[in-house]
Amino acid sequence: MSSDSNWTDVAAVADVFEGAAIAVTPQGQDIALYNVEGAIYATQNVCSHGNANLCDGYLEGFEIECPFHQGRFDVRTGQATLLPCTEPVKIWPVKIEGGRVYLALD
Repeated sequence: MSSDSNWTDVAAVADVFEGAAIAVTPQGQDIALYNVEGAIYATQNVCSHGNANLCDGYLEGFEIECPFHQGRFDVRTGQATLLPCTEPVKIWPVKIEGGRVYLALD
């Protein structure tokens, strides 16, 4: 993991509801945050298959479904889990501190 100087505050934990996703844009990066079973995960927001925002998709368990073509990604690893998606999406390490969500953007 990164040192403390590389962590960026991106949202309040309370803003990321259980079973839902939100978009954040720290340092100009389009990132989706997900709350699954009380844990927060972060992936790139744009689907690797098409130009769709994953935060607009359906989150079921640890998989986010792309709203355009219904391909899926595991929010923990970024790996594509259902066609037509085959390329993974980028993920970021997450840290929770003081009710805030921090990402290691480097």
